[in-house]
Amino acid sequence: MRHREALDALIHKYAPAWPVQQIAVIDRNVLRIAIYELSGATGTPPKVAINEAVDLAKLFGSDNSSRFVNGVLGAAIGGERITLSAAPDAPQAAAPDKE
Repeated sequence: MRHREALDALIHKYAPAWPVQQIAVIDRNVLRIAIYELSGATGTPPKVAINEAVDLAKLFGSDNSSRFVNGVLGAAIGGERITLSAAPDAPQAAAPDKE
């Protein structure tokens, strides 16, 4: 994934209490997809991107995944515009997935 480091840095920004590599694999990948969509790269409306992400988390994640994903994405759209090029640096975001 070309933007993985930038996406992980944004996840870290909106969920600072959770080191990115400690977030469940499903949740982390759902968040990556949704934040990519929220950046405007796909033209997907924000409400649709969040709803799809929450549905994926309910279907494939743990019992609390949908609430976690919804909370992180709510924080993401509550702030400034999301851009992949302006993603803050997060050292733990650079670690490769082991899945």
